[in-house]
This record gives sequence, C-alpha cells and structure tokens, in this order.
Amino acid sequence: MSIDTRIEAAEEATATTREPAVRAHALQLDGARGRIFGPVDLELAPGSITLVTGRAGSGKTSLLLTLVGRMKPNRGSDLTVLGRRLPAGRRAVQLSSAAVGVHGLDDLDEEVTVGATLREREAWLAPWYRVVRTPDDARVAEACAPVFGDLPAPKAHTLIHQLDEADNLLFRLALAMLSEPDLIVIDDIDSLHDTDGRRKVWECLHGIADSGVTVVVAAAAAGELSRLGWATLPQHVALPTHAIG
Repeated sequence: MSIDTRIEAAEEATATTREPAVRAHALQLDGARGRIFGPVDLELAPGSITLVTGRAGSGKTSLLLTLVGRMKPNRGSDLTVLGRRLPAGRRAVQLSSAAVGVHGLDDLDEEVTVGATLREREAWLAPWYRVVRTPDDARVAEACAPVFGDLPAPKAHTLIHQLDEADNLLFRLALAMLSEPDLIVIDDIDSLHDTDGRRKVWECLHGIADSGVTVVVAAAAAGELSRLGWATLPQHVALPTHAIG
C-alpha cells in the first residue's frame, strides 16, 4: 500500500469515527401545561445541516434552545452536544454554540448602524483591556465574509432597518460567527417572505456547514428545499404538534 493510499485510508477512518455533534435519545421537554416537544431521537454529524419542521405548537424553538444549552430537557432525556452531556455541561455548550433568529434573543436595534452593532459585539467578545474602535467598511466586509461569502456585505454606515430581511438575518449570523461556534441554530427561517432571500440564506448556511460548523434550522415546512438544487438535502426532522409549543 502506498503512502498516499494509507493517508487516504486513515483520513476516511477518522471521518467515519468522528463523534456526532449532537446525539439525542428520548429527548423531551414538558412545561406547566403539558408536553412542549418530544420524544425526539437525533444524531447530527459535525458540519451537517438539519432542518426541523413543525406547525405552531410543535416546540421547534424550544428544541433549538435545548440543543444549545439554553433550556433544560426532562429528566431521563439522553442528550450529548459537542461531547458534553446536557444539562450538566450546558455552560460549555453555551460557549461553543449560538442561536440566531430567536425572537427576543438576538434582536438588533434598528436605529443603530451596522458598524456600531459590529463594534458592540466585538467589544463584548474582546478582553477588557483591548480598545475596540467602530469598524469601517473593510472591517465589516471581513467580519461578514464567513457568512456572506461572495455576496456584498452591508456598509458600516447602513442602519439596521435599511437591511432587507435576508441581509438582516445574514448579518445576525455573521455576528454569531464572531464567537467561532461549533454549533449554530437558526429559528423561523420561513419568516423571510422573499423566496430569493430565503434561497440566498440557505446557500450561505451551506457555506457555514462546509466550514465544519453544525447547522440546525427550524421552519414550518420543508417544501422549498427540493427547489434548491443541492446534490444532498439536509436531514429532516418533523415534530408532531402538541397542545402547547
């Protein structure tokens, strides 16, 4: 066997033995008024994209927040995320993950500029002694590149409310990516009313996953995925509707 062949075999073996980014068995969550979601079984590979669908009341948002350690599942749920058992390891998972599109969690001040918003996030992530200046267009483009790719990034002086729906979501994704998460969840992607805008976001999510980040997206239905033209479609998890969610 040649050296190149042995290297390829070793790389293939490593790829096939990698631990899942998310592994869940009988994962469920109850609230004061009954079942919110579950039971759910999941096994998500690192760098994969998964679509979670369900009607209002199916608990999609709660499931996403549970995966990133923001909500605690029922006792008896078996959940491991990024190598950490939850809920015991939720702090480590919170530091290695991000949630985008969740109402009230990552909303942006619409009367502030893109540059000022980026500066605030960079200052929050930086050591206390580092001076963080308001970025110019070049710095905004650099920060947005992992998400926007070849698409034009917003200008530093642009007000948040001047961004269209797709660019607003992509910018929030770019802010989330500044912390270099290994897992990112995106809620309610079908709240984007423009079909081309949703397609643009999906393509950017494909690029994020290709960089090794595990991506989980929630939507009401999965119909539009068949129109993306991808060779491999995301894994699809459909949640049943409960009385609450």
